[in-house]
Amino acid sequence: QVQLVESGGGLVQPGGSLRLSCAASGSIFSINDMGWYRQTPGKERELVAVSTSGGTTNYADSVKGRFTISRDSKNTVYLQMNSLKPEDTAVYYCNAKLRIRSWTTQADYWGQGTQVTVSS
Repeated sequence: QVQLVESGGGLVQPGGSLRLSCAASGSIFSINDMGWYRQTPGKERELVAVSTSGGTTNYADSVKGRFTISRDSKNTVYLQMNSLKPEDTAVYYCNAKLRIRSWTTQADYWGQGTQVTVSS
């Protein structure tokens, strides 16, 4: 069993900051990419930021310069969100591309989602 547990969502005023965390636990052999996606009603889930096992990061154009993704050696990924805008309001999902055994193929695992609301 693999679990991705997210925390840190909430309500914040425009211009404010939030920090999301996602910890992966369970039967994990290796983790490749870890990232954050977001989704609003009626729209497809979109990539926000990703951190690869090689240390590179990529961001959606809409969040570049405002959001920062990082990860530690304990299978935890963070998303620091600054200068938040109302259009950042969404459910944010943690994603990990990982293998549970050395002989298994990589698969996508998802957290349960955390609501971020940016409103005055």
